[in-house]
Amino acid sequence: MKYIKAKTILSNWSNGDSWFGSNYGMNIYKGCSHGCIYCDSRSQCYRIDNFDEVRGKEDTLLLLQKELMTKKKKGIIATGAMSDPYNPLEAKHKLTRGALELINRHGFGVSLLTKSDLVARDIDLLEKIKKHSPSMVKFTITTYDDELCKKVEPNVVETSKRLVALEKISQAGIFTGVMLWPILPFINDSVDNIRLITRTSAESGAKFVIPCLGVTLRQNQRIHYYQQLDRLFPGLKQKYIKTYGNSYECYSPNQRQLWDVLVTECKKYGLLYKMADIRQALKSKYENEQMSFL
Repeated sequence: MKYIKAKTILSNWSNGDSWFGSNYGMNIYKGCSHGCIYCDSRSQCYRIDNFDEVRGKEDTLLLLQKELMTKKKKGIIATGAMSDPYNPLEAKHKLTRGALELINRHGFGVSLLTKSDLVARDIDLLEKIKKHSPSMVKFTITTYDDELCKKVEPNVVETSKRLVALEKISQAGIFTGVMLWPILPFINDSVDNIRLITRTSAESGAKFVIPCLGVTLRQNQRIHYYQQLDRLFPGLKQKYIKTYGNSYECYSPNQRQLWDVLVTECKKYGLLYKMADIRQALKSKYENEQMSFL
């Protein structure tokens, strides 16, 4: 694996009122080898050269150790937004596992986002973190159909394997859920797909399903996405151009129906689907314990 220089590993503190209650962001890898045709992180604005090549950051664990020691505020550290922390190189280099060991040692919480079943390897550390701080694992799942998954996410373990990993982690008492996104117009934006993902997520032990009923397209990512549509779904690019023009947010024409179906299914299976409710469920135990202590 190639390494690149880095000055910091953690982002600055935020109050945790928005994205899954996270207070810090962490990226210890740069680039992604998943090959997902829809990935917005490929966009020019993020300035990630050679996006499909995964690189580690030099002295990652040393830098992280120093930053954790100097942070005055504890909180939840989120990772996985720009690069999957469980890319294939993680199996050998274990930078994410090393980071979890430090996060546990210094009393922080963690929120992981992945498309890999490798995360189940670190259940032991997630259980340790859970004893003192919120510990969460989120799986991105776009389609229930493993064959379609292989088309739009060619280098990722199939949906069925992600659900098996989700079940293992949930059985260990870790707060788990599903990011049902992106929903690609005219590809996976069907009622059956929403229902199947919601049902199997609940059966696997997920506590929430949160959707994005569309896809974002901008800059070079739009060019890449349309090239992949020409290769995998001939003729569909023209339908996108006619429907969305140069719009950044390309929501499914079935957005309202899909949302209604998702809400109905989530209520049916007792799944959370609103961000505020998810944040509250993740943190409530620890907030109650703190209030009891005071």
